[in-house]
Amino acid sequence: MEDLTSLLSDYGTLFREDTDFYNRIVLGTLLPHTVWAPLPHFFQTWLRNYLGGVLLYLLSGFMWCFYIYYWKRNVYLPKDAIPSQRAMLLQIGVAMKAMPWYTLLPTVSEYLVENGWTKCYPRLYHVGWLPYFVYLAIYLVVVEFGIYWMHRELHDIKPLYKHLHATHHIYNKQNTLSPFAGKYIKYSTFKHCSRSYVKLKTLFRQLF
Repeated sequence: MEDLTSLLSDYGTLFREDTDFYNRIVLGTLLPHTVWAPLPHFFQTWLRNYLGGVLLYLLSGFMWCFYIYYWKRNVYLPKDAIPSQRAMLLQIGVAMKAMPWYTLLPTVSEYLVENGWTKCYPRLYHVGWLPYFVYLAIYLVVVEFGIYWMHRELHDIKPLYKHLHATHHIYNKQNTLSPFAGKYIKYSTFKHCSRSYVKLKTLFRQLF
């Protein structure tokens, strides 16, 4: 029992070192040291996830809009199918309101991992390559089923649809739909897949 407790403690230390490493990379690049360094570890991690989520959302959306709406105008979409600037700004506004909550989930997941409340392993040699990829495949299948049933229940349970999901369907016509309206799709996937990034970042550290 003592050996197991010691092993879990070692795992937690390794995970926390990894998290600190990524916090320093992202926050140290984007913010002055005096802004983020005094924050508790949990809030540093949340801030990193939040800033990363915002940047991913805005950069991917703006790059897509530039390519499809400007550079390749009238190639992929007729002019009257391009959403108005007002519609896109409203979609961005909805996403920004939701972003703090979406990025809280991977932050909580990391907290659970660091404290030994999961079955995550900090290094590949703790589990082996074959089991690693088997577990990853199983995980992705389970996530896909989870996303499907979550989305289905958001439609079937009327109070949930009214208060949580209806806003998403305001922008489901071709001339109002932009990449910024994909918030629910992107971040439903993001919030689930972000839980596996703890495993994937281990692979990154092993290879680089």
